[in-house]
Order: sequence, then structure tokens, then C-alpha cells
Amino acid sequence: MADGQALPPFKPLPQKEPDIEMIRKPDGTIYLTPRQKPGDRPKTIPHCLDERAAEHPDRPWLKQRDPVTDEWRAVTYGEGKAQTDAMAQAFIDMGAGPDAPVMILSGNSIESALIIVAAQKMGAPVAPISVPYSTMSSDFGKLKHCFAAVEPNVIFVQQVEPFRKALEALGDHGCTVFAKEGATNEIQSFDALVKTEPTGAVADAMASLNDETIAKYLFTSGSTGMPKPVPTTQGAMCSMIAGQEGLRDNDRDPDYDPDEVHNVLDWLPWNHISGSNVNFNGALWNGATFWIDGGKPTPDLFGETIRNIYDVSPSTFGTAPIALSMLADAMEKDEKLLHAFFKNMKSIGYGGATLSDDLYDRLQALSIKATGKRIPIVTMYGATETQGITVVHWVVERVGLIGLPLPGMTLKLVPTGDKLEVRVKGPSVMHGYRGMPEKNKEVFDEEGYYKLGDAAVMVDENDPNKGIVFDGRVGEDFKLSTGTWVSVGTLRPDLVAACSPLVFDAVIAGQDKDFIGALFWPAPATFQSYVKDADGDMQKGYMKLVGDLAAKVKAFNANEKGSSRRIKRFVVMTEPPSIDAGEITDKGYVNQRCVIDRRDALVQALYAEPPGPGVVES
Repeated sequence: MADGQALPPFKPLPQKEPDIEMIRKPDGTIYLTPRQKPGDRPKTIPHCLDERAAEHPDRPWLKQRDPVTDEWRAVTYGEGKAQTDAMAQAFIDMGAGPDAPVMILSGNSIESALIIVAAQKMGAPVAPISVPYSTMSSDFGKLKHCFAAVEPNVIFVQQVEPFRKALEALGDHGCTVFAKEGATNEIQSFDALVKTEPTGAVADAMASLNDETIAKYLFTSGSTGMPKPVPTTQGAMCSMIAGQEGLRDNDRDPDYDPDEVHNVLDWLPWNHISGSNVNFNGALWNGATFWIDGGKPTPDLFGETIRNIYDVSPSTFGTAPIALSMLADAMEKDEKLLHAFFKNMKSIGYGGATLSDDLYDRLQALSIKATGKRIPIVTMYGATETQGITVVHWVVERVGLIGLPLPGMTLKLVPTGDKLEVRVKGPSVMHGYRGMPEKNKEVFDEEGYYKLGDAAVMVDENDPNKGIVFDGRVGEDFKLSTGTWVSVGTLRPDLVAACSPLVFDAVIAGQDKDFIGALFWPAPATFQSYVKDADGDMQKGYMKLVGDLAAKVKAFNANEKGSSRRIKRFVVMTEPPSIDAGEITDKGYVNQRCVIDRRDALVQALYAEPPGPGVVES
């Protein structure tokens, strides 16, 4: 927009304005509690499906491209109820139950969705496992750990062949295994099981479900050790829905105009809360059509997401910032995609990382170009252990906010060093990790608040309604030799954004050193383009990328005044992060400490005098 020209209005966001009660203790501890009360919620997630099926049995619930025909196949709400009843009976016949979970090794699919709800219907927790644990690991260590932690009775894989080695690695597991494709004498067929005739046992099992029923075992990302099993109850999931409903400023109409679009297009994996308990459960509660996106924000797969946007024109879209960056790149070059994306879009959501100011501005410019209005860009903050606990539910013209607590939740901000550590209490917070009593003593404080390990700062310490901002991980921050604190959680995303699109992530070093150093991973697609421009000469392409990166780091430093933000030296890593070694989680979160410990030689080179090979002065 031209200087001085008024910006267009935002599309309406039918949410209540913030109304927070703040209590401040003499020791500096702050308690933040919404005055709004939780709203409506289902009794359980399986009950929610059955209610939607009764309201609109013929409405599409799930859609996914058929791998053979490439056409969208669909399951209606009515069909979904019938098929989950059948699968619930099949699980009863297999011996699944509260102490005998159903484990899913493969990713998002119509079959996985039906299994998740069916297992919950008959009272068996479902344990969806990160796909890389079975397909990208060389030792299957995390898969074996997850298997031992929950002791499943039943295992599902979409296709047998990609998971054959993983199943073999589990040894004599004693589980019933079934699959959509590749069934054998030993592996049962999903298609056969979904034809099971339900008995009264399914209705009896559903009648016994309550808030304390364990619906899922979701595993933490493993960014600080082996993944930890989180028992996720029906009450936790439904309380998060109630919190969101408490902020709703319009009615949820089960009989909405069929011409009005309520489509959700989503790729986020169902072994994490964002894709599963926020997006999937939210779409079910709202009676929307959930389109399973086979794309991902990678150079090889993002084209599939773009192709799906043409078909779906979703009404809501929640994803990671890296996906929004790739989408903005594509929409700036493709008018058809731009208008397909914004045609029905009500709001854009992001999570898992900070959205940069540059990307926020680009998305708003694209929205204005397509619709003449700005688009609400919101986020939810939480953890596997807590579900979603804060949300930006009002229109803001800035990034970095993690919102305010949902109705029913209380945030506790505790002074820790020069930061405020985030703790939370409420009905969506876990009671404790499965089988880890000593760890459970560590993660809850004396008042029963769960300690997330994150830090936050209030936008206005006198007005809680302005919201709070993420202030990094408490355990990742460190001091330079000068005593200056370095906030890794805020520096790293800012640095990565400033160096876009050359890098996809970075690690910040410098504890007890005189200055900050950085270790960068180059963005694969960008690096390939540099090599291509160098006529296939990898070394020349690498050196050109390093030179351009040095210019970006220098420009970043020029805008930073203190030593806590300036990068003096950096190195570009050629070995990708290792999931087996714990350097990166399946969600893409980098374990700072693990990388620094495992790549000690590179860190030593950063601080050697003179600097070691490959180190760039900036």
C-alpha cells in the first residue's frame, strides 16, 4: 500500500473480544484467566460423529484422492457412523480394549480416520505413531520404544510393503495386524473387517465412555529425549472444543445452507494435536468436510497441496509457517491459485513456529489483491500434554502473539531468571505420562500447574487483554562470557526468516563464549538451484550459496544493536539433521542441545583461532 493510504478492513472474525482477569502475586507470578465460560461440547468424540450423522447423514465427512484413479473418494457422515460401528465390533472381537490399544503406523487416510473413531467407540485408546519412526529410521528405536510404552493389541498399516521392515523389527509382537492393501493369511484385510456386523456390545461400550476415558496415546515429539506417552482423554479433547465454543460470537448451525462452503484441507499428521485434536476434531464438531491433503511443505510434495487447493477452495487453512511461505511464493506467481485459495477463505491459522513479519505482510497483500480485504491470521499455542491452551481470537495487525487462554484454562507466568515461564492448569491438561511417575513429579508444580518449559512476555504488563508473546524456550537460552543472555527462541526464527529462502533452519551456539555463532542447514530446493546454475558443479554452487548467505547475515547484523543478537561467525552444514540421533523431530523441531553436542567439531571450528575450515566471518 502507498504511504499514508488506509489499509482495507479485515474479513469478519466471529469471535469474542479478550476479557481476562489478571492476578499478580508479590513474587511477580501472574495468573491469567478468561472471564468467558466454556461453551457447548460433545459428550465424547464418537458421540459427536453419531450426532452429525443423525443431523446430515448424506453430507461428505472425509475426502481423499484415490491412489489408482486420482479421483476424490468420499465417506459421508452416515457412512462414517456405520463403518466405525462395524470396526468397533471388529476391535471387540480382536480383544482390543482400555488396556489393549490400537496402534496405527501409517499416515493420514480415510481408513485411519475411521479406525481412530472406531477404537474410541469401543473404549480402546488409539496410538497413531509418527510415520518416520517406521519408514525413515534405520534402527527402529523410537518405534520399539513407543510399542513397549503402550503395549497394543492391534496394529494397522495402510499398505503392508512400506512397513514390512518395521513390523519385522517389532519381533514376536503378538498383535493382530490388518491393512488396507497387502493383506495375507497373517495380515487381515481392512475391507473385510469394515463389513463386521455390530452387536449391542458397541452401544454398551459407547454408553460407558466418559471424560476420564483414555481416547489416545499421543507421543511427544522427542525433541528432549525419547518420545513420552501422553494419555489423552475424551474430556481433554472435548474441553478444548468447549473452550473454543466459549469464544464463538455466532451460532454453530447444523442445518447450514448446503451452498455455503465448510471445507477443511489439511496435511498435518494425526499423531500430533494440531492435525488430530485441533483440525480433525474441530472439523467433525462443526460438521465440515475434511479433505485429506496428500501434499506436504517439501519441494517434492507441495505441488500436491497446490493441486488440491484448486479443487477444494477451503474455508479455513491451518498449517506451519514454512507451508504458508511456500504457498505465498506460489500465489505470487499464479493468479488462478490465488483466487482459488481466497475464494472461500475465512481465516488462516498457523502454529509450531513464529510467523515472520515479512510473510504476514505478503499474505495480507495477496488477500487484498484477491478479495479487497485483509484476512485474519490467527494461531493456537499448546503442547501434546495440554492440547490447545491459548488462541489469538481477535483481529491483530502483528505477529508473534500466542494469544490468551481458552475459557476454562488458567495460565501461570512464573519469574525464572529474566523471563516468565509458562505454566497451565485446566481440563485439557494431562494427568501425567503413562508409566513415568518420576517424570510426572518434575513437570507439575506445587499448585498442580503443568510446566511447559516455554517463556512468554505480556504485550502490556498492565493490560492482559493485549495478549502475550512467545519468548523462547527457558532451557535453550544461554549466557555469553560477558554475562549477556541470548534468547535462542526469538533469535533463531528471526535469523532464519532473514536468511530465507537460502536456509530451512539454524542452530545457535555461544554458551560461555565471547560471541554468537550459527550453524545453518541450506534449504534443499534452493541449494539444488544453485548447483544447477553452476552447471552441476556442487562445490561452485555451495560456495555461491555461502557467499549470498554471508550477505544476508551481514544485513541482519546491521539491524541489531547488541551482542545478544549479532552473529559473528557461521558454518553451513552439509549433513542433514538426523531423526535417529534425535537432532530433529518428525514435526521438524530442531533439538538445539543435541545438534551442538553431536556436531561438537563444527562448534569448535566456529570458536577456534583462527577459525576452522568452512567457517565464515560475518
